[in-house]
Amino acid sequence: MFTGSFNIVGFDQYENVLADPEFYKSLARTFGFAAALVAGSVLIGMGVAQLMTKLGPVMRWLVTFVLIFAWAMPNVASSVVWKWLFQPGYGVVNWLLTQTRLFGDVTNLSWTDNTWLAFLEIWLLVVWQAVPYIAINLYAATTQVDKSCLEAAQLDGCSKLRCYWQITVPLIKPSLMVITMLSVIWDFNVFNQIWLVSQGGPRETTATIGIFTYKKAFVSFDIGTGAAASVLVTLILLALTSVYIRYLLKSGEDL
Repeated sequence: MFTGSFNIVGFDQYENVLADPEFYKSLARTFGFAAALVAGSVLIGMGVAQLMTKLGPVMRWLVTFVLIFAWAMPNVASSVVWKWLFQPGYGVVNWLLTQTRLFGDVTNLSWTDNTWLAFLEIWLLVVWQAVPYIAINLYAATTQVDKSCLEAAQLDGCSKLRCYWQITVPLIKPSLMVITMLSVIWDFNVFNQIWLVSQGGPRETTATIGIFTYKKAFVSFDIGTGAAASVLVTLILLALTSVYIRYLLKSGEDL
């Protein structure tokens, strides 16, 4: 860049990425973790949305305010606070778990020293950040469901749980599909939370594709390989999004 000369490398950077076993490991981790995040956030969001339909006006307003407040908090700030809550020695979570006496004395437990505990800590953080948006949108969709359909089903002896899964869910399916697709894209690209909590540790076992790309580009200073990995991730997300768009076109829903 400073000399004014350059060498054309063609597809060498992509070959380097595709030949790196860590790329495939991080990609597999990303798919698994994103699936767990989407499932958790969408299911919990559905539950919270349904709960909001049962609340009175004042309580519903209070819950909505709390959800919006949690969702509006910058994820960097909330991630730093979350890490403090799980700190060994003085973390509130370890103290509460110790008080329950179910797991013994876990005051000095370091969550990020264990792969599964580190993933659990990050999973709880990301789901906590995602649920408000999902719950509020699904609540809005649920309120548009024709109550006469639910009343007719209940008169026929259908339980409330069965009414929800067989009547409400199909009717809010378009909104649910949009939210699920957005969640897939967001959760596939989770970076701040993982970097601030574990930085991909222990031993790179929580390093998703975002962490892999960042370390290649800005830790190892292999900018070309990092950029190539980013392009490949973009292509993967385009492929996932195209599946959703194809579904919309086949079902006749508006884009």
